Amino acid sequence: MIEYINRIEKGIYAVLMAMLVVVLVFAIFDLATVLLDALINGTPGLIDTHEMITVLGGFLLVLIGVELLDTIKAYFRENTIHVEIVLLLAIIAIARKVILLDPSSMTGYEFGVEMMGIGVIIVGLAGGYFMIKKAGITAGPAAGKETE
Repeated sequence: MIEYINRIEKGIYAVLMAMLVVVLVFAIFDLATVLLDALINGTPGLIDTHEMITVLGGFLLVLIGVELLDTIKAYFRENTIHVEIVLLLAIIAIARKVILLDPSSMTGYEFGVEMMGIGVIIVGLAGGYFMIKKAGITAGPAAGKETE
């Protein structure tokens, strides 16, 4: 019974990986069109600040997708989920949030509270990543073995 469930789980991961590849291909095309549009229709040689933020946000979104794909590939290879990859993915996602944050759409108080919340999240994620790397924690078949 467990072997049957494991096969189903692997099949679900395979379908998710195929769908993620399709999403990433479309995201890259979207990023390329936004970048080309900004370069062609904007000031020659310059990209407007709003367009730059859009391009960076799209770039980081593709990077998040690639890291997520890497997590799924690692699961297929080693049958484990690497916590450090997931933490890096969360750090990239919060960095994307900071880059795309528009302070003009909120009051000063709301902006301050949001920035403090983001700061707490960043410190927590960075601290967790540091502790995992320092401890050499792994999960799955390699658990219990010392890593350098």
